[in-house]
Amino acid sequence: MSSRKPHIIIAAGGTGGHVYPAIAIADALVGLNPDTKITFVGTRTRMEWTAVPDAGYPIKSIWISGIHRRLTLKNLIFPLRLLVSIWQSFRLIKKEKPDAVISCGGFAAGPVSWVAGKMGIPLFIQEQNSFPGLTNRRLASKAVKIFTAFDDAAEYFPKDRVKNLGNPTRHALGQADRKSSAKYFQFDREKKTLLIIGGSGGAKSINDAMIANIEKLHNELGLQIIWQCGPNYYNEMIQEIDVKAYKNLRLEAFIERMDYAYGASDLAISRAGAISCAELMLLGKPTIMIPSPNVAGDHQRKNAASMVKAGAAVLVEDKFASRDLYQVVAETINDDDKLEMMAKSADSLAQPEAAGHIAEEILASMGLKKVESEVAV
Repeated sequence: MSSRKPHIIIAAGGTGGHVYPAIAIADALVGLNPDTKITFVGTRTRMEWTAVPDAGYPIKSIWISGIHRRLTLKNLIFPLRLLVSIWQSFRLIKKEKPDAVISCGGFAAGPVSWVAGKMGIPLFIQEQNSFPGLTNRRLASKAVKIFTAFDDAAEYFPKDRVKNLGNPTRHALGQADRKSSAKYFQFDREKKTLLIIGGSGGAKSINDAMIANIEKLHNELGLQIIWQCGPNYYNEMIQEIDVKAYKNLRLEAFIERMDYAYGASDLAISRAGAISCAELMLLGKPTIMIPSPNVAGDHQRKNAASMVKAGAAVLVEDKFASRDLYQVVAETINDDDKLEMMAKSADSLAQPEAAGHIAEEILASMGLKKVESEVAV
């Protein structure tokens, strides 16, 4: 195989569930072949526009947006956005001349990946969920290989192109120890700490459940609490809660240092997005899972099922979160034997080398190989 310098476009956007796996794959590709040039494609209005440059990669924009479930002005102009985005993608590919394109899903991935397929450029798909997103499902017929993380996803794709290699995760998340993590949040490392993560955008029902139970969790159980409520809900939360009344509460719109948040916590409350599940498994983090009922194919419930079945997580129904949350937390967080068992179970489900394996498959399909002096990923 050749060891030439490849140029790869990675298309992903919208949420952390698409963007962070894309960054993990980019890191793995560069780790295996440091001469690899990576260019991301996304939109200016979503999190990729800041997350990708923060990770050290350039990003180009297209004008696409998602389709809303109700009639809106954005829906009415969607056909125009799509046509413009296809034209932008054609110009971008003609200029960049990539050796391959990787779609990690989200509406931003659609136009550039479709154009790549039409132009005969090798297309790879990484699908995070058990029920694939619309973009990746529609691109599947043009893909060289499709990398999945759940066996259930294979039924939606051409089976001869599917490989289940797990979800790529950010290895830096596991680098913070408890001492430094507790210091970052100004916490006592000997006290139990609860982490609440409703995804990068937050989750209203989890926020409502926390509002209903914050006093008992903080005062009666004596917990230290790290709560990511989401940028769209932060102003509402600080109106609902007297943050100063809870000295061991850290309420954040978005947690920049998730490594410290994971490192400080004994138990997490989380949605069951695919990447959240993968990160929680990677870090061996006991979790109370509250799957969102408002997702295609009920895929969050399916994502959570393997963790719950293995004993790594406890399931709380979204509609009962306000009622049941306190009792489930109380039964779990002070039971050290249960926490240890859940942590071991989560760790057993992890696929920490997913990004590296996906990168190896992509390079091999392109007729490339890893550089012998590589740093292990």
